[in-house]
Amino acid sequence: LPDSSRSSFYSTDVAKSTQLPIFHVNGDYPEACVRVAEIAFEFRQKFRRDVVIDMVCYRRRGHNEGDDPSMTQPEMYKLIGDKPSTRKLYTEVLIERGDLTEEETEGLVRNFQEHLDEAFASTRADASGSSGSEANVQGLDLPDSQQGPAAPAEAETAVDASVLEQIGKVHSEVPASFTVHPKLMTVLQRRTQMAGAGNIDWAFGELLAFGSLLLQGHRVRLAGQDSRRGTFVQRHSVLIDHENGDTWTPLSHLSDDQARFNVYDSSLSEFAALGFEYGYSVESPQSLVLWEAQFGDFVNGAQTIIDEFISASEQKWGQNSSVVMLLPHGYEGQGPDHSSARIERFLQLCAEQNMRVAAPSTPASYFHLLRKQALTEPKKPLIVFTPKSMLRNKAAVSSVEDFTSGTFEPVLPDTTVDPAGVRRVLIASGKVYWDLVARRKATEATDTAIIRVEQLYPLPAEQLKKALETYQDAKLVWVQEEPENQGAWTFMAMNFAVEVGRTLRVVSRPASASPATGSNSTHKIEQEDLLDRAFEA
Repeated sequence: LPDSSRSSFYSTDVAKSTQLPIFHVNGDYPEACVRVAEIAFEFRQKFRRDVVIDMVCYRRRGHNEGDDPSMTQPEMYKLIGDKPSTRKLYTEVLIERGDLTEEETEGLVRNFQEHLDEAFASTRADASGSSGSEANVQGLDLPDSQQGPAAPAEAETAVDASVLEQIGKVHSEVPASFTVHPKLMTVLQRRTQMAGAGNIDWAFGELLAFGSLLLQGHRVRLAGQDSRRGTFVQRHSVLIDHENGDTWTPLSHLSDDQARFNVYDSSLSEFAALGFEYGYSVESPQSLVLWEAQFGDFVNGAQTIIDEFISASEQKWGQNSSVVMLLPHGYEGQGPDHSSARIERFLQLCAEQNMRVAAPSTPASYFHLLRKQALTEPKKPLIVFTPKSMLRNKAAVSSVEDFTSGTFEPVLPDTTVDPAGVRRVLIASGKVYWDLVARRKATEATDTAIIRVEQLYPLPAEQLKKALETYQDAKLVWVQEEPENQGAWTFMAMNFAVEVGRTLRVVSRPASASPATGSNSTHKIEQEDLLDRAFEA
Protein backbone atom coordinates (compact mmCIF):
# COMPACT_ATOMS: atom_id res chain seq x y z
CA LEU A 1 0.00 0.00 0.00
CA PRO A 2 1.20 3.58 -0.64
CA ASP A 3 1.09 4.46 3.05
CA SER A 4 3.40 1.51 3.77
CA SER A 5 5.96 2.10 1.03
CA ARG A 6 6.32 5.81 0.32
CA SER A 7 5.43 9.29 1.51
CA SER A 8 4.17 10.56 -1.86
CA PHE A 9 0.92 9.80 -3.66
CA TYR A 10 2.53 8.45 -6.84
CA SER A 11 5.38 5.94 -6.87
CA THR A 12 6.91 7.92 -9.74
CA ASP A 13 7.24 11.15 -7.75
CA VAL A 14 10.89 10.29 -7.15
CA ALA A 15 11.53 11.21 -10.81
CA LYS A 16 10.57 14.81 -10.05
CA SER A 17 13.97 15.25 -8.42
CA THR A 18 15.62 14.86 -11.84
CA GLN A 19 12.94 16.83 -13.72
CA LEU A 20 12.00 13.91 -15.95
CA PRO A 21 8.65 13.88 -17.77
CA ILE A 22 6.13 11.57 -16.08
CA PHE A 23 3.09 10.07 -17.82
CA HIS A 24 0.25 8.67 -15.72
CA VAL A 25 -2.01 6.25 -17.60
CA ASN A 26 -4.87 3.95 -16.64
CA GLY A 27 -3.85 0.33 -17.18
CA ASP A 28 -7.48 -0.64 -17.87
CA TYR A 29 -7.28 1.18 -21.23
CA PRO A 30 -4.77 -0.63 -23.50
CA GLU A 31 -5.00 1.91 -26.31
CA ALA A 32 -4.12 4.73 -23.92
CA CYS A 33 -1.14 2.69 -22.67
CA VAL A 34 0.09 2.16 -26.23
CA ARG A 35 -0.32 5.86 -27.04
CA VAL A 36 1.65 6.91 -23.95
CA ALA A 37 4.41 4.43 -24.80
CA GLU A 38 4.66 5.87 -28.32
CA ILE A 39 4.85 9.45 -27.00
CA ALA A 40 7.47 8.47 -24.42
CA PHE A 41 9.59 6.70 -27.04
CA GLU A 42 9.40 9.63 -29.46
CA PHE A 43 10.35 12.05 -26.67
CA ARG A 44 13.34 9.91 -25.69
CA GLN A 45 14.54 9.60 -29.28
CA LYS A 46 14.25 13.32 -29.96
CA PHE A 47 15.51 14.84 -26.72
CA ARG A 48 17.79 12.02 -25.46
CA ARG A 49 16.19 12.19 -22.03
CA ASP A 50 14.76 9.48 -19.83
CA VAL A 51 10.97 9.21 -19.52
CA VAL A 52 8.90 7.66 -16.73
CA ILE A 53 5.53 5.96 -17.29
CA ASP A 54 3.28 5.35 -14.29
CA MET A 55 0.79 2.70 -15.39
CA VAL A 56 -1.94 2.71 -12.74
CA CYS A 57 -3.17 -0.86 -12.44
CA TYR A 58 -3.63 -3.68 -9.96
CA ARG A 59 -2.76 -7.31 -9.33
CA ARG A 60 -5.72 -9.66 -9.55
CA ARG A 61 -4.01 -12.89 -8.47
CA GLY A 62 -1.60 -13.80 -5.70
CA HIS A 63 2.06 -14.77 -6.00
CA ASN A 64 1.18 -18.38 -6.79
CA GLU A 65 -1.73 -20.82 -6.88
CA GLY A 66 -1.78 -21.18 -3.10
CA ASP A 67 -1.64 -17.47 -2.32
CA ASP A 68 -4.88 -15.65 -1.53
CA PRO A 69 -4.13 -11.90 -1.24
CA SER A 70 -7.49 -11.25 0.44
CA MET A 71 -5.96 -12.70 3.61
CA THR A 72 -3.90 -9.56 4.11
CA GLN A 73 -5.78 -6.95 2.04
CA PRO A 74 -9.47 -7.89 2.29
CA GLU A 75 -10.99 -4.52 1.39
CA MET A 76 -8.83 -3.98 -1.69
CA TYR A 77 -9.43 -7.49 -3.01
CA LYS A 78 -13.17 -7.25 -2.50
CA LEU A 79 -13.09 -4.25 -4.85
CA ILE A 80 -10.82 -6.09 -7.30
CA GLY A 81 -13.02 -9.20 -7.20
CA ASP A 82 -16.08 -7.15 -8.17
CA LYS A 83 -14.23 -5.29 -10.92
CA PRO A 84 -14.41 -6.51 -14.55
CA SER A 85 -11.04 -7.56 -15.97
CA THR A 86 -9.10 -5.39 -18.39
CA ARG A 87 -9.81 -7.86 -21.20
CA LYS A 88 -13.56 -7.74 -20.55
CA LEU A 89 -13.62 -3.94 -20.41
CA TYR A 90 -11.64 -3.63 -23.64
CA THR A 91 -13.67 -6.20 -25.58
CA GLU A 92 -16.85 -4.37 -24.54
CA VAL A 93 -15.37 -1.15 -25.95
CA LEU A 94 -14.44 -2.90 -29.22
CA ILE A 95 -17.94 -4.37 -29.59
CA GLU A 96 -19.61 -1.07 -28.75
CA ARG A 97 -17.50 0.72 -31.38
CA GLY A 98 -18.28 -1.95 -33.93
CA ASP A 99 -14.66 -3.02 -34.32
CA LEU A 100 -15.52 -6.63 -33.42
CA THR A 101 -18.64 -8.76 -32.95
CA GLU A 102 -19.33 -10.87 -29.88
CA GLU A 103 -18.64 -14.02 -31.90
CA GLU A 104 -15.28 -12.66 -33.07
CA THR A 105 -14.20 -11.75 -29.55
CA GLU A 106 -15.18 -15.21 -28.27
CA GLY A 107 -13.15 -16.74 -31.10
CA LEU A 108 -10.12 -14.65 -30.18
CA VAL A 109 -10.37 -15.80 -26.56
CA ARG A 110 -10.64 -19.46 -27.63
CA ASN A 111 -7.69 -19.16 -30.01
CA PHE A 112 -5.52 -17.56 -27.36
CA GLN A 113 -6.44 -20.21 -24.79
CA GLU A 114 -5.61 -22.95 -27.29
CA HIS A 115 -2.26 -21.29 -27.98
CA LEU A 116 -1.46 -21.26 -24.26
CA ASP A 117 -2.46 -24.92 -23.89
CA GLU A 118 -0.28 -25.94 -26.84
CA ALA A 119 2.71 -24.01 -25.49
CA PHE A 120 2.26 -25.59 -22.06
CA ALA A 121 2.03 -29.10 -23.49
CA SER A 122 5.04 -28.49 -25.75
CA THR A 123 7.13 -27.23 -22.85
CA ARG A 124 6.37 -30.31 -20.75
CA ALA A 125 7.18 -32.61 -23.67
CA ASP A 126 10.47 -30.84 -24.39
CA ALA A 127 11.51 -30.96 -20.73
CA SER A 128 10.85 -34.70 -20.45
CA GLY A 129 12.63 -35.47 -23.72
CA SER A 130 15.78 -33.42 -23.15
CA SER A 131 18.79 -34.14 -21.01
CA GLY A 132 21.91 -32.38 -19.80
CA SER A 133 22.58 -28.72 -20.44
CA GLU A 134 20.25 -28.59 -23.47
CA ALA A 135 17.24 -28.92 -21.17
CA ASN A 136 18.30 -25.82 -19.26
CA VAL A 137 18.00 -23.56 -22.29
CA GLN A 138 15.21 -25.29 -24.18
CA GLY A 139 13.22 -22.85 -26.28
CA LEU A 140 15.52 -19.89 -25.60
CA ASP A 141 17.16 -18.10 -28.50
CA LEU A 142 20.71 -16.87 -28.02
CA PRO A 143 21.43 -13.24 -28.92
CA ASP A 144 22.56 -12.74 -32.53
CA SER A 145 25.93 -11.60 -31.19
CA GLN A 146 26.55 -15.08 -29.77
CA GLN A 147 25.63 -17.07 -32.86
CA GLY A 148 28.67 -16.17 -34.97
CA PRO A 149 31.93 -18.11 -35.38
CA ALA A 150 33.82 -18.78 -32.17
CA ALA A 151 37.26 -17.41 -31.40
CA PRO A 152 40.15 -19.90 -31.06
CA ALA A 153 40.70 -21.82 -27.83
CA GLU A 154 44.34 -20.69 -27.78
CA ALA A 155 45.90 -17.44 -28.97
CA GLU A 156 49.24 -15.67 -28.94
CA THR A 157 49.25 -13.29 -25.99
CA ALA A 158 52.85 -12.10 -26.36
CA VAL A 159 53.44 -9.11 -28.65
CA ASP A 160 56.34 -7.70 -30.60
CA ALA A 161 58.58 -5.16 -28.88
CA SER A 162 57.56 -2.58 -31.48
CA VAL A 163 53.98 -2.72 -30.13
CA LEU A 164 55.21 -1.79 -26.65
CA GLU A 165 57.27 1.04 -28.09
CA GLN A 166 54.31 2.34 -30.09
CA ILE A 167 52.11 2.41 -26.99
CA GLY A 168 54.87 3.99 -24.91
CA LYS A 169 55.60 6.62 -27.54
CA VAL A 170 52.03 7.89 -27.74
CA HIS A 171 52.14 8.77 -24.03
CA SER A 172 54.81 11.38 -24.66
CA GLU A 173 53.23 12.82 -27.81
CA VAL A 174 51.15 15.37 -25.94
CA PRO A 175 49.24 17.81 -28.19
CA ALA A 176 50.78 21.28 -28.17
CA SER A 177 47.47 22.79 -27.07
CA PHE A 178 47.15 20.46 -24.07
CA THR A 179 48.57 21.32 -20.64
CA VAL A 180 49.51 18.26 -18.61
CA HIS A 181 49.47 18.47 -14.82
CA PRO A 182 53.09 19.02 -13.69
CA LYS A 183 53.08 15.85 -11.57
CA LEU A 184 51.84 13.71 -14.46
CA MET A 185 54.38 14.75 -17.08
CA THR A 186 57.01 12.58 -15.40
CA VAL A 187 54.54 9.66 -15.36
CA LEU A 188 54.07 9.94 -19.13
CA GLN A 189 57.80 10.20 -19.77
CA ARG A 190 58.47 7.21 -17.54
CA ARG A 191 55.96 5.14 -19.50
CA THR A 192 57.72 5.92 -22.74
CA GLN A 193 60.99 4.88 -21.10
CA MET A 194 59.55 1.67 -19.61
CA ALA A 195 58.31 0.53 -23.03
CA GLY A 196 61.92 0.12 -24.13
CA ALA A 197 63.95 -0.31 -20.95
CA GLY A 198 61.65 -2.46 -18.82
CA ASN A 199 60.80 -2.28 -15.11
CA ILE A 200 57.20 -2.03 -16.29
CA ASP A 201 54.79 -1.35 -13.44
CA TRP A 202 51.23 -2.60 -13.01
CA ALA A 203 49.44 0.45 -14.41
CA PHE A 204 51.50 0.56 -17.59
CA GLY A 205 51.31 -3.22 -17.98
CA GLU A 206 47.53 -2.87 -18.00
CA LEU A 207 47.65 -0.07 -20.59
CA LEU A 208 49.94 -2.23 -22.73
CA ALA A 209 47.28 -4.96 -22.70
CA PHE A 210 44.60 -2.43 -23.64
CA GLY A 211 46.69 -0.80 -26.35
CA SER A 212 47.82 -4.04 -27.97
CA LEU A 213 44.21 -5.24 -28.19
CA LEU A 214 43.11 -1.93 -29.70
CA LEU A 215 45.76 -2.29 -32.38
CA GLN A 216 44.41 -5.77 -33.15
CA GLY A 217 40.90 -4.40 -33.65
CA HIS A 218 39.36 -5.34 -30.29
CA ARG A 219 37.38 -2.61 -28.59
CA VAL A 220 38.26 -1.98 -24.94
CA ARG A 221 35.67 -0.56 -22.58
CA LEU A 222 36.38 0.13 -18.90
CA ALA A 223 33.83 1.54 -16.48
CA GLY A 224 34.08 1.97 -12.74
CA GLN A 225 34.42 4.28 -9.81
CA ASP A 226 37.17 6.78 -10.61
CA SER A 227 38.51 4.45 -13.31
CA ARG A 228 39.89 7.11 -15.66
CA ARG A 229 42.49 8.22 -13.11
CA GLY A 230 42.41 5.05 -11.01
CA THR A 231 41.37 4.88 -7.36
CA PHE A 232 45.01 4.74 -6.29
CA VAL A 233 46.17 7.50 -8.68
CA GLN A 234 47.89 4.94 -10.88
CA ARG A 235 46.13 4.53 -14.23
CA HIS A 236 45.83 8.02 -15.77
CA SER A 237 44.22 6.58 -18.89
CA VAL A 238 42.42 9.88 -19.47
CA LEU A 239 44.29 13.10 -18.71
CA ILE A 240 42.65 16.39 -17.76
CA ASP A 241 44.04 19.67 -19.11
CA HIS A 242 45.49 21.56 -16.15
CA GLU A 243 44.29 24.90 -17.55
CA ASN A 244 40.84 24.36 -19.07
CA GLY A 245 39.63 20.87 -18.05
CA ASP A 246 39.73 19.36 -21.55
CA THR A 247 40.54 15.65 -21.85
CA TRP A 248 43.18 13.71 -23.76
CA THR A 249 43.26 9.92 -23.99
CA PRO A 250 46.64 8.62 -25.25
CA LEU A 251 45.35 5.16 -26.20
CA SER A 252 42.81 6.73 -28.55
CA HIS A 253 45.67 7.95 -30.77
CA LEU A 254 47.64 4.77 -31.51
CA SER A 255 46.73 4.44 -35.19
CA ASP A 256 44.12 5.46 -37.73
CA ASP A 257 42.54 2.00 -37.89
CA GLN A 258 42.60 1.06 -34.21
CA ALA A 259 39.50 -0.02 -32.27
CA ARG A 260 37.66 2.31 -29.90
CA PHE A 261 38.86 2.85 -26.35
CA ASN A 262 36.38 4.13 -23.77
CA VAL A 263 36.87 4.72 -20.05
CA TYR A 264 33.97 5.91 -17.93
CA ASP A 265 33.76 7.09 -14.33
CA SER A 266 30.54 5.46 -13.17
CA SER A 267 28.40 6.37 -10.18
CA LEU A 268 28.57 4.53 -6.87
CA SER A 269 25.84 2.16 -8.01
CA GLU A 270 27.55 -1.18 -8.34
CA PHE A 271 24.31 -3.02 -9.14
CA ALA A 272 23.40 -0.79 -12.10
CA ALA A 273 26.91 -0.30 -13.48
CA LEU A 274 27.94 -3.96 -13.37
CA GLY A 275 24.58 -5.03 -14.80
CA PHE A 276 25.08 -2.72 -17.78
CA GLU A 277 28.63 -3.95 -18.43
CA TYR A 278 27.47 -7.56 -18.20
CA GLY A 279 24.89 -6.88 -20.90
CA TYR A 280 27.45 -5.06 -23.03
CA SER A 281 29.82 -8.04 -22.87
CA VAL A 282 27.03 -10.38 -23.99
CA GLU A 283 26.24 -8.20 -27.01
CA SER A 284 29.88 -7.47 -27.88
CA PRO A 285 31.80 -10.71 -27.22
CA GLN A 286 34.86 -9.60 -29.22
CA SER A 287 35.37 -6.56 -26.98
CA LEU A 288 37.26 -6.48 -23.72
CA VAL A 289 34.63 -5.17 -21.31
CA LEU A 290 35.75 -4.39 -17.76
CA TRP A 291 34.05 -3.09 -14.64
CA GLU A 292 36.12 -1.90 -11.69
CA ALA A 293 35.13 -1.43 -8.07
CA GLN A 294 36.69 1.45 -6.19
CA PHE A 295 37.64 -1.01 -3.46
CA GLY A 296 37.02 -4.72 -3.81
CA ASP A 297 34.48 -4.98 -1.03
CA PHE A 298 32.28 -2.38 -2.75
CA VAL A 299 31.25 -5.23 -5.05
CA ASN A 300 28.76 -6.45 -2.46
CA GLY A 301 26.41 -3.77 -3.81
CA ALA A 302 26.24 -5.80 -7.03
CA GLN A 303 25.71 -9.22 -5.45
CA THR A 304 22.38 -9.73 -7.21
CA ILE A 305 24.02 -9.30 -10.63
CA ILE A 306 26.79 -11.72 -9.66
CA ASP A 307 24.39 -14.38 -8.39
CA GLU A 308 21.77 -14.11 -11.12
CA PHE A 309 23.89 -13.41 -14.18
CA ILE A 310 27.67 -13.58 -13.91
CA SER A 311 27.92 -16.91 -12.10
CA ALA A 312 24.92 -18.70 -13.60
CA SER A 313 23.88 -17.24 -16.98
CA GLU A 314 25.57 -19.98 -18.99
CA GLN A 315 23.93 -22.78 -17.01
CA LYS A 316 20.51 -21.09 -16.94
CA TRP A 317 20.24 -19.69 -20.46
CA GLY A 318 23.29 -20.81 -22.41
CA GLN A 319 24.33 -17.15 -22.43
CA ASN A 320 28.05 -16.41 -22.39
CA SER A 321 29.60 -13.28 -20.97
CA SER A 322 33.26 -12.27 -21.04
CA VAL A 323 32.91 -9.36 -18.61
CA VAL A 324 35.99 -8.69 -16.47
CA MET A 325 35.59 -7.59 -12.86
CA LEU A 326 38.56 -5.72 -11.38
CA LEU A 327 38.41 -5.87 -7.58
CA PRO A 328 41.21 -4.20 -5.57
CA HIS A 329 42.18 -6.58 -2.77
CA GLY A 330 44.92 -6.70 -0.16
CA TYR A 331 45.62 -6.26 3.53
CA GLU A 332 47.48 -3.01 4.16
CA GLY A 333 45.83 -1.85 7.38
CA GLN A 334 43.03 0.14 5.73
CA GLY A 335 40.34 -1.43 7.87
CA PRO A 336 37.48 -3.89 7.41
CA ASP A 337 35.82 -1.99 4.57
CA HIS A 338 38.85 -1.46 2.32
CA SER A 339 40.79 -4.71 2.53
CA SER A 340 38.92 -7.71 1.17
CA ALA A 341 37.17 -8.25 -2.16
CA ARG A 342 35.64 -11.38 -0.62
CA ILE A 343 37.54 -14.02 -2.58
CA GLU A 344 35.65 -16.71 -0.69
CA ARG A 345 32.28 -15.63 -2.07
CA PHE A 346 33.39 -15.91 -5.68
CA LEU A 347 35.07 -19.27 -5.16
CA GLN A 348 31.93 -20.57 -3.48
CA LEU A 349 30.02 -19.75 -6.69
CA CYS A 350 32.54 -21.54 -8.91
CA ALA A 351 31.39 -24.80 -10.51
CA GLU A 352 31.03 -26.37 -13.95
CA GLN A 353 33.77 -24.12 -15.36
CA ASN A 354 31.39 -21.16 -15.08
CA MET A 355 34.00 -18.41 -14.64
CA ARG A 356 37.68 -17.70 -14.12
CA VAL A 357 39.10 -16.30 -10.88
CA ALA A 358 42.64 -14.92 -10.84
CA ALA A 359 45.03 -12.93 -8.67
CA PRO A 360 48.07 -12.14 -10.83
CA SER A 361 51.24 -11.11 -9.03
CA THR A 362 53.12 -9.27 -11.80
CA PRO A 363 52.25 -6.73 -14.50
CA ALA A 364 53.20 -9.23 -17.23
CA SER A 365 50.99 -11.94 -15.77
CA TYR A 366 48.09 -9.47 -15.71
CA PHE A 367 48.91 -8.41 -19.29
CA HIS A 368 48.77 -11.97 -20.62
CA LEU A 369 45.62 -12.70 -18.61
CA LEU A 370 43.69 -9.76 -20.11
CA ARG A 371 44.81 -10.58 -23.64
CA LYS A 372 43.86 -14.23 -23.21
CA GLN A 373 40.43 -13.15 -21.99
CA ALA A 374 39.82 -11.05 -25.11
CA LEU A 375 41.31 -13.38 -27.71
CA THR A 376 40.18 -16.89 -26.76
CA GLU A 377 37.10 -19.04 -26.31
CA PRO A 378 35.04 -20.15 -24.53
CA LYS A 379 33.86 -16.80 -23.24
CA LYS A 380 33.62 -16.77 -19.45
CA PRO A 381 33.42 -14.00 -16.85
CA LEU A 382 36.82 -13.18 -15.37
CA ILE A 383 37.21 -12.07 -11.76
CA VAL A 384 40.57 -10.39 -11.12
CA PHE A 385 41.72 -9.48 -7.62
CA THR A 386 43.89 -6.48 -8.38
CA PRO A 387 46.55 -4.88 -6.15
CA LYS A 388 46.74 -1.71 -4.10
CA SER A 389 50.13 -1.32 -2.40
CA MET A 390 51.60 -3.74 -4.95
CA LEU A 391 50.97 -1.10 -7.63
CA ARG A 392 54.14 0.65 -6.45
CA ASN A 393 56.11 -2.34 -5.18
CA LYS A 394 59.51 -2.01 -6.86
CA ALA A 395 59.91 -5.79 -6.78
CA ALA A 396 56.61 -6.39 -8.57
CA VAL A 397 57.68 -5.15 -12.00
CA SER A 398 58.22 -6.93 -15.32
CA SER A 399 60.81 -6.81 -18.07
CA VAL A 400 60.10 -6.13 -21.74
CA GLU A 401 60.85 -9.80 -22.48
CA ASP A 402 58.02 -10.83 -20.15
CA PHE A 403 55.61 -9.15 -22.59
CA THR A 404 57.23 -10.22 -25.85
CA SER A 405 57.36 -13.91 -24.92
CA GLY A 406 55.39 -16.45 -22.94
CA THR A 407 51.72 -16.51 -22.04
CA PHE A 408 49.52 -16.49 -18.95
CA GLU A 409 50.73 -19.14 -16.50
CA PRO A 410 48.20 -20.24 -13.84
CA VAL A 411 51.05 -21.33 -11.56
CA LEU A 412 54.49 -19.72 -11.26
CA PRO A 413 57.13 -22.06 -9.77
CA ASP A 414 60.02 -20.94 -7.58
CA THR A 415 63.21 -20.89 -9.65
CA THR A 416 65.37 -19.18 -7.01
CA VAL A 417 65.98 -22.07 -4.59
CA ASP A 418 67.75 -25.43 -4.71
CA PRO A 419 64.98 -28.08 -4.52
CA ALA A 420 67.32 -30.49 -2.71
CA GLY A 421 67.44 -28.25 0.35
CA VAL A 422 63.74 -27.36 0.51
CA ARG A 423 61.82 -28.60 3.57
CA ARG A 424 58.86 -26.27 3.31
CA VAL A 425 56.82 -25.05 0.32
CA LEU A 426 54.66 -21.99 0.81
CA ILE A 427 51.81 -21.64 -1.69
CA ALA A 428 50.24 -18.21 -1.97
CA SER A 429 48.32 -15.90 -4.24
CA GLY A 430 48.45 -12.15 -4.78
CA LYS A 431 50.21 -9.50 -2.73
CA VAL A 432 51.19 -11.73 0.22
CA TYR A 433 53.63 -13.52 -2.11
CA TRP A 434 55.86 -10.44 -2.15
CA ASP A 435 55.66 -10.15 1.64
CA LEU A 436 56.82 -13.76 1.92
CA VAL A 437 59.68 -13.20 -0.53
CA ALA A 438 60.86 -10.17 1.44
CA ARG A 439 60.73 -12.12 4.72
CA ARG A 440 62.62 -15.06 3.22
CA LYS A 441 65.34 -12.72 2.00
CA ALA A 442 65.58 -11.00 5.38
CA THR A 443 65.85 -14.29 7.28
CA GLU A 444 67.95 -16.07 4.64
CA ALA A 445 65.58 -19.04 4.76
CA THR A 446 67.08 -21.19 2.00
CA ASP A 447 64.95 -24.18 2.98
CA THR A 448 61.70 -22.57 1.81
CA ALA A 449 60.24 -22.44 -1.70
CA ILE A 450 57.37 -20.09 -2.54
CA ILE A 451 54.95 -20.97 -5.33
CA ARG A 452 52.43 -18.53 -6.76
CA VAL A 453 48.89 -19.53 -7.75
CA GLU A 454 47.93 -16.91 -10.34
CA GLN A 455 44.60 -18.57 -11.17
CA LEU A 456 42.41 -19.84 -8.36
CA TYR A 457 39.58 -21.22 -10.49
CA PRO A 458 39.55 -23.45 -12.39
CA LEU A 459 42.13 -24.86 -9.99
CA PRO A 460 45.27 -25.51 -12.10
CA ALA A 461 45.86 -28.99 -10.70
CA GLU A 462 48.26 -30.24 -13.38
CA GLN A 463 50.42 -27.12 -13.19
CA LEU A 464 50.51 -27.41 -9.39
CA LYS A 465 51.56 -31.05 -9.61
CA LYS A 466 54.38 -30.12 -11.96
CA ALA A 467 55.56 -27.24 -9.77
CA LEU A 468 55.54 -29.48 -6.68
CA GLU A 469 57.05 -32.64 -8.17
CA THR A 470 60.59 -31.70 -7.08
CA TYR A 471 59.45 -31.21 -3.46
CA GLN A 472 58.06 -34.66 -2.68
CA ASP A 473 59.18 -34.68 0.96
CA ALA A 474 58.49 -31.03 1.76
CA LYS A 475 55.56 -29.81 3.84
CA LEU A 476 53.02 -27.79 1.87
CA VAL A 477 51.49 -24.69 3.45
CA TRP A 478 48.80 -22.41 2.05
CA VAL A 479 49.50 -18.85 3.20
CA GLN A 480 46.88 -16.12 3.03
CA GLU A 481 46.37 -12.72 4.65
CA GLU A 482 42.64 -13.23 5.11
CA PRO A 483 41.06 -14.85 8.18
CA GLU A 484 40.89 -18.64 8.05
CA ASN A 485 37.15 -18.66 7.28
CA GLN A 486 37.63 -16.23 4.39
CA GLY A 487 39.94 -15.89 1.39
CA ALA A 488 40.78 -18.93 -0.73
CA TRP A 489 41.51 -21.38 2.10
CA THR A 490 38.09 -23.06 2.32
CA PHE A 491 38.21 -23.63 -1.45
CA MET A 492 41.76 -24.99 -1.26
CA ALA A 493 40.93 -27.18 1.73
CA MET A 494 38.07 -28.78 -0.19
CA ASN A 495 39.77 -29.19 -3.58
CA PHE A 496 43.57 -29.28 -3.26
CA ALA A 497 43.97 -32.78 -1.81
CA VAL A 498 41.40 -34.23 -4.21
CA GLU A 499 42.78 -32.68 -7.40
CA VAL A 500 46.49 -32.33 -6.61
CA GLY A 501 46.88 -35.38 -4.38
CA ARG A 502 48.89 -33.71 -1.58
CA THR A 503 47.88 -32.56 1.88
CA LEU A 504 47.94 -28.87 2.64
CA ARG A 505 48.16 -26.91 5.89
CA VAL A 506 47.14 -23.29 6.33
CA VAL A 507 48.69 -20.17 7.83
CA SER A 508 46.24 -17.29 8.05
CA ARG A 509 44.67 -14.85 10.42
CA PRO A 510 42.28 -16.48 12.91
CA ALA A 511 38.69 -16.94 11.79
CA SER A 512 36.84 -13.65 12.09
CA ALA A 513 33.40 -12.17 11.53
CA SER A 514 35.02 -9.04 10.07
CA PRO A 515 37.38 -9.18 7.09
CA ALA A 516 40.06 -7.13 8.87
CA THR A 517 40.88 -5.18 12.00
CA GLY A 518 40.09 -1.49 12.15
CA SER A 519 43.39 -0.68 13.88
CA ASN A 520 46.48 -0.10 11.76
CA SER A 521 48.80 -0.97 14.63
CA THR A 522 46.93 -4.23 15.25
CA HIS A 523 47.15 -4.99 11.53
CA LYS A 524 50.94 -4.66 11.61
CA ILE A 525 51.19 -7.00 14.59
CA GLU A 526 48.94 -9.54 12.86
CA GLN A 527 50.93 -9.32 9.63
CA GLU A 528 54.25 -9.90 11.39
CA ASP A 529 52.77 -12.86 13.24
CA LEU A 530 51.43 -14.27 9.98
CA LEU A 531 54.85 -14.12 8.30
CA ASP A 532 56.57 -15.58 11.36
CA ARG A 533 54.20 -18.55 11.43
CA ALA A 534 54.58 -19.12 7.69
CA PHE A 535 58.30 -19.77 8.10
CA GLU A 536 57.84 -21.77 11.29
CA ALA A 537 55.19 -24.06 9.82
